[in-house]
Amino acid sequence: MDSKRAFRVGIAVLSVLGGTVVLLIAHDVLPYLSSNHDEGVYLQQAAMLLEGNLWLKSVVPDAVRPWFFIQDGQRLYPKYTPVAALMYAPGVMAGVPRVILGLIAAGNIALVGTITSELFDRRTGVLAAGFALATPFFLFISAAFMAYAPTTLLNLLFALGYIRMFRRSSKRYAVLAGGAIGIAFFSRSYTAVLFALPFVVHAATVVGQDLSQRSFWTPTIQREAIVGVLGIAGVGVTLAYNHILTGDALVFPYQAFAPLDGLGFGHRKLIDRKINYTIGLAWRANKHLIAELFTRWTVAPPIGSLLAAVGVFAFALGYRQRRTAKLSDRTLGIILLGTCLSILLGNIYFWGTLNTLGTVAAPTDGFMSRFGPFYHFDLILPLSAFGSAGALWIGGTLRSVLSQRYSTQQLRVLFLALLAVSAVVGGSAEYDRLDTAIEKHASTTEQQRSVAELFENRTFENALVFMPTPYGPWLSHPFQSLRNGGSLEKGSVLYAQDRGPGLNFLTLDAYSNRTPYRFTYRGQWPGVVTPHLHPLTVTNDSSHRFTTTVTSVGAVSSVQVRTGTDRVIREPPINGTGRMANDSLNVTWSINETHATLNAINGKAVPQRSDEYEQEPPLSGAAPTPATPRGVSSTSIELNGSTRVTLSITFDRPNGDILTYWYQVDVDPNTTSTRVLWPNERKVCNDARYCGHEGTYIPGEKYPGGAAMNTTYAASAEA
Repeated sequence: MDSKRAFRVGIAVLSVLGGTVVLLIAHDVLPYLSSNHDEGVYLQQAAMLLEGNLWLKSVVPDAVRPWFFIQDGQRLYPKYTPVAALMYAPGVMAGVPRVILGLIAAGNIALVGTITSELFDRRTGVLAAGFALATPFFLFISAAFMAYAPTTLLNLLFALGYIRMFRRSSKRYAVLAGGAIGIAFFSRSYTAVLFALPFVVHAATVVGQDLSQRSFWTPTIQREAIVGVLGIAGVGVTLAYNHILTGDALVFPYQAFAPLDGLGFGHRKLIDRKINYTIGLAWRANKHLIAELFTRWTVAPPIGSLLAAVGVFAFALGYRQRRTAKLSDRTLGIILLGTCLSILLGNIYFWGTLNTLGTVAAPTDGFMSRFGPFYHFDLILPLSAFGSAGALWIGGTLRSVLSQRYSTQQLRVLFLALLAVSAVVGGSAEYDRLDTAIEKHASTTEQQRSVAELFENRTFENALVFMPTPYGPWLSHPFQSLRNGGSLEKGSVLYAQDRGPGLNFLTLDAYSNRTPYRFTYRGQWPGVVTPHLHPLTVTNDSSHRFTTTVTSVGAVSSVQVRTGTDRVIREPPINGTGRMANDSLNVTWSINETHATLNAINGKAVPQRSDEYEQEPPLSGAAPTPATPRGVSSTSIELNGSTRVTLSITFDRPNGDILTYWYQVDVDPNTTSTRVLWPNERKVCNDARYCGHEGTYIPGEKYPGGAAMNTTYAASAEA
């Protein structure tokens, strides 16, 4: 087999292997996507493009706004450009989106090997492809639906096109170079600029040389003009896209989302994350980040970094430099080293690099601990190219020195021994890095699994699911596997935010043809939680009566009905002992178009009386100090618009702790009737009078002291 064919076979095998490894990581390690919720954004954007939509539209945009989407009236559009999403779209359409991740990874590996062969030789190129495959940050970033790997694919296509444009005097490769960098600019503008900057400097130099010789339309200038025109066309497309979405060609969607997010020092802000990004802070953050990159995230860290340094040294000595004209090997090597420098220095100016770290004081935390350096992903080319050159230079140098003292047979044995030791040491370092990152991802997967499995085997038919918002007013954050598709009018299920009665009833009206559900969970997020999904019913009547039955777990402390800050309290509401004679407590309460009322406790009517006391009479029977009568029934609360009515029953347990039952309903009163969304959330809370998500009641679950609750409902004009 000749060397050219061997090179192609080697590159093909490593590319397929790399794509397969990335596919396995995506499928097995990140089955419900990662802790970076940008993934859901790109996948939903891909679904939108398949529907022919650049934005979503809804009469209740607040309810259906996904993570990292800009709201502009009734329009919702993502902060990211559509290039990466367009690349993922074929996989989304086929129902196998992760296959695209593998294909992009395979393409990047092949391009790294091919470009390295242009700089050094084919053997070095094959080894460089292997280095890329074995680089931890390459594997984990490639396995996530983000824009870094797709943009790098475009940048590498640009680099290959630019090199061969010179070396093969080819205008077709000039078209490849210009088109690729133009699309890369559309994908991630700053990333493309940093990568292309050394090439631009070279282009300006060679064009300047031709012009200085009064050669105004040489083949070199013609090819550079093609690259320039197509690159500028990419800029034009980007500006046109900005104008369509934001109304201003110079305002990128990410700026419309967060004007203080982006390049530069000073005050930076993204949602609730804000900081004064000083030069000193930028230097400290990037110093830690670069140290993490070179000591933890290269091949068999830090061996890969050391080999790359040796490769640079060998290059400086003239190692494997053959071509001296039409973009010489030395010039190409300087360009690739220039990309390394421009990426490292340029990202200091971008505060996003700070956000990859958990904190500056703990650089091994945050996204960095799971993926490695997002914004330095393009370094896979120079690290792999010079790392492979360094490894081969060391091998060649050792062989040259030792061949003077040892026979060929002895050298083979020696090199096999060195290879075995290197494999053990390097493999151990590689395994440690991969295992640590996989462990981090596994914790996120377990959290998401507990939620996703609730939906996986369930069939919906035109459903509307109200979602909790533990991270603020967003969909797909954190539950990004539960996201809407490319249209808010289609699909078997539509997800909406549960953000209170007002928005909930507007959402129900907007999507009245759908069957409503509510998704809740018991536990603390982030963490492994117990999810629950229950169907909802909207009932419209003049009045509504509820009977809530709970298991007695001690002495009744209070029974309350609340709407916001207004409340009705019976404290304690039973007899002088505050204890029940049986094992349960029944509370009857009702809602009509004007009031929420506490009616009866254990069948005994709660007396309707003026609210002339600050509190209920004490158990001893002594009368409290009278307050000014206000003529309002102490058992009823007036309803003002859509609101959430809460019944809470609190017990003092024998061990001194408390337990609270909560039952809530969303109500929407008008002049003649009231709509009730039933049932709403039910909660059982330990050691608390006010319940959070951790208190969600799920029938059949075990609770302290056998606590259990049930509510029956009836519409009644006499309620």
